[in-house]
Amino acid sequence: MSEVKKMSLTVKVLLGMALGIIVGLIINLTGMNAPGTFINEYIVNGLFHVIGKMFVNALKMLVVPLVFFSLICGVCGIGDIRMLGRVGGKSFALYMMTTAIAIATAILIAVTFGIGKGMNIATKAEFAGKEQPPLSQVLIDIIPKNPIASMANGDMLPIIFFSILLGVSMLMLGKKAKSFIEGAEIANEIMMKMVNIIMSVAPYAVFALIAKAISTLGLDLLASLAGYVGVLVGALMFHLFITLMIVLKVFSGLSPAMFLKKIRNVQVFAFSTASSNATIPVTMRTVTERFGVNNSVASFTVPFGATINMDGTAIMQGVATVFIANVYNVELGISGYLTVILMSVLASIGTAGVPGVGLIMLSMVFTQVGLPVEGIGLILGVDRLMDMIRTAVNVSGDATVSSIVAKSEGKMDLSIYNDPDAGMLDTDEALEIDDAVEAEMKAAVEATHQK
Repeated sequence: MSEVKKMSLTVKVLLGMALGIIVGLIINLTGMNAPGTFINEYIVNGLFHVIGKMFVNALKMLVVPLVFFSLICGVCGIGDIRMLGRVGGKSFALYMMTTAIAIATAILIAVTFGIGKGMNIATKAEFAGKEQPPLSQVLIDIIPKNPIASMANGDMLPIIFFSILLGVSMLMLGKKAKSFIEGAEIANEIMMKMVNIIMSVAPYAVFALIAKAISTLGLDLLASLAGYVGVLVGALMFHLFITLMIVLKVFSGLSPAMFLKKIRNVQVFAFSTASSNATIPVTMRTVTERFGVNNSVASFTVPFGATINMDGTAIMQGVATVFIANVYNVELGISGYLTVILMSVLASIGTAGVPGVGLIMLSMVFTQVGLPVEGIGLILGVDRLMDMIRTAVNVSGDATVSSIVAKSEGKMDLSIYNDPDAGMLDTDEALEIDDAVEAEMKAAVEATHQK
């Protein structure tokens, strides 16, 4: 029992993930996931679904207040508006660069393996592409008509804009805003404490999320699309372990091995939730407390990356485009592939914040290069699993860029980054409440009421 208590959160989460995969495979392969069975109704779509959804909702609950208070503190902590501009410019350039490299690499790998050639895959699945907003409208919507409504809807770009503008205004106001700034600092610390509390139950939630996902995935689909799945996973892993690590080493000189060791928690959370936005609290905590990135940088780069950085999604688009083109015997040529690269990079901005963004972006790319949009129906069956993997790649890109930008601006504590144990969360400690603190808070409340 004492050994279990000594396990780090990362080990517990990985253990929960492994057990979830095993349980999910057992349920899937034995047919216990058949519609109407007790296991399917009350365990997979009952217990596992409820626990997983509650956990994802808890993470999403923290996103808006965490980004809001963290950005205010970050802007005030920088104290130099010009530096804020540099951080934004560097982040945008790096995110666009890695996205372009990602899709170019994916197309090259997919063309090399020739996936989809000579295949005749029948499918009853259909896909109707939703209308995506034009880039001009996205730029207009960055400035919120109602910041409260943007917060309620979880629209990241308007929230980022309003939070930065508020922080800049507080800086301009000076001493009069001191109490507001101190309140924001306290609120930010409270939100990080809430992240720690929610992360303490993560191993059980990850188990439920993974078990449900694996038990409902049809392995026959994976077999029929083995070429597509294999090339896509290979391209994603190449980008994660080769491309991003080369970019990290070249632009920052930081150790890729240390980065990969410390990012595992974030990747597991992203894989489980399949949502970059839901993973923001975990990414933010890891980047600041495990990597040593100053909050003044992380508060901007992490939510900004979760909104516009889509390396994993871009890779999916590249591989899917080659796959569907080969299935339908459509020759795209060099100009067609260059169009796909350009469209994917632009779409990563133009479709920011749209639900189901990956498939919407893909339908837009297909339309542009003359591929049948209904071809997306061929890959819908495995898209959920692929979405989980590409989300893990997306958040890894967010952390990579955050580290590079922070290092370049001198806003990174290298002693924390190079310490493998720095910022590790003790799940038991996260839930402890000090008796002395309780008594002090009680006395403070009673004193306030007596006034």
